[in-house]
Amino acid sequence: MMAAHRHVHSETDFEALNAIEKLLCVMSMLRDGKAGCPWDLKQTIASLAPYTIEEVYEVVDAIEKGDMVDLEDELGDLLFQVVFYAQLASEEGHFDFSDIANAITRKLVRRHPHVFPEGDVTNFGTQSELSPDQVVTNWEEIKKQEREEKQHKRKLLGSDSSENSTQSGILDDVPRALPALERARKLQKRAASHGFDWQDVAPVLAKLKEEIEEFEQALAEGDAAHLHHELGDIYFAATNLARHVNLEPEIALRDANQRFEARFRWIEQAVQSRQQRIDDLTLTELDALWDQAKQHGL
Repeated sequence: MMAAHRHVHSETDFEALNAIEKLLCVMSMLRDGKAGCPWDLKQTIASLAPYTIEEVYEVVDAIEKGDMVDLEDELGDLLFQVVFYAQLASEEGHFDFSDIANAITRKLVRRHPHVFPEGDVTNFGTQSELSPDQVVTNWEEIKKQEREEKQHKRKLLGSDSSENSTQSGILDDVPRALPALERARKLQKRAASHGFDWQDVAPVLAKLKEEIEEFEQALAEGDAAHLHHELGDIYFAATNLARHVNLEPEIALRDANQRFEARFRWIEQAVQSRQQRIDDLTLTELDALWDQAKQHGL
């Protein structure tokens, strides 16, 4: 697909393309060995990864701000990342944008048998009797089958690294590049899908309290390595608690960050209105202002 779009002989030819074709066309031109962009030509699949993470966070930021103009722009940047990966993979003979689009379409149809009975889109509209919980159960089972098929495909293509070829554990394909809270959630969710989980929230909450007590003990001992270990356990247990009450720990922490920022800014403004400096106030005075900020609904 991409090679066919590499050269456009006129503005008319370009305008005749649909939106995705235009994007693919521009991407192939940016990667043109003779007339392309030096920066784009320098990139590899590995070098793009940090930019992709940045773009994802910028999309989330636009959503949290409720800025639809910004969201449209940031989603375009994220789409460009996908197109860039497709171009690089196509040049290396792995796959192209069509393969990506076809793969996700097949996956969506396969993972929604309650919407597309027998995995056939022509069966759309048939009434489903599945509950939301049953949908989730089916989803996880289908994903498990897909992981097994993906591993088999890697072996057939000879693309197993030495690491992949020696691992077939349940947790192996949980991405290491995820933010720590999100990876903790996914690790726990994956283990839970195989029965390694508490059935209610009480023991989860008890575990969090236990980890805090162990942190206090490490603090009393003054053992830095032990503190590091126990603090990690607190984060992990708190993430598990969030999962058990159906909350997203990453989003909950981002919300807490925003509340802290809003309250601290209120304190700054209150101090400035008194023609004082925040550094000159005692902690007791700052705490009192903090309580006032909370009373203002921040």
